[in-house]
Amino acid sequence: MAQAVEEWYKQMPIITRSYLTAAVVTTIGCSLDIISPYNLYLNPRLVVKQYQFWRLVTNFLYFRKMDLDFMFHMFFLARYCKLLEENSFRGRTADFFYMLLFGATVLTGIVLIGGMIPYLSESFAKIIFLSNSLTFMMVYVWSKQNPFIHMSFLGLFTFTAAYLPWVLLGFSVLVGASAWVDLLGMIAGHAYYFLEDVYPRMSGRRPLRTPSFIKALFADEAVVVAQPANVRFAPPPAEEVHQD
Repeated sequence: MAQAVEEWYKQMPIITRSYLTAAVVTTIGCSLDIISPYNLYLNPRLVVKQYQFWRLVTNFLYFRKMDLDFMFHMFFLARYCKLLEENSFRGRTADFFYMLLFGATVLTGIVLIGGMIPYLSESFAKIIFLSNSLTFMMVYVWSKQNPFIHMSFLGLFTFTAAYLPWVLLGFSVLVGASAWVDLLGMIAGHAYYFLEDVYPRMSGRRPLRTPSFIKALFADEAVVVAQPANVRFAPPPAEEVHQD
């Protein structure tokens, strides 16, 4: 069993493995009081006035208590992050990292701007960890890129992947979780999907082209599609040609 888990872990692509490891280590560290969540949460005032820039990253690593909700999100992170990196972003690790960076930036910007809007500031002030939202963003992007895959929710009913974010949003509401967290992930995911997949088809321009300095950080291996080399087919027998 331990060997199977080790093999499963080693076979994960680099970004998925790194993010999953950081999230589990951070959450376990907080549960054991080795790390304080007060040093991790998103606090714009501390970021700007006391230069605690690490909070812009660490708030995406902590998944609150180690309960059933934590296990669900670790499953989503391991599954859909891995599916995206291995399939849609195969051979494009830098592009996948840039997608996560874009999502994190959008989510942070929404929370900061929302905190300044009357009547909404109180709701956004309660969102101090965006890890669940970033995970939900990956689920949303995957569902948009694989809309026709058939899925089952706890064996109760089946649906296509295009409705997966809405099914999970409804489940969050049923169990009493905040819908804001999932909605933010859907907004960030749709922003990425539109700018990366829809807008380029409409205009021929790609606004989310990965910067060269990020590509320089990752040595992507080219994805080679095997093609038959100079295959010559023999002509059909003469009797078959004249049968018509």
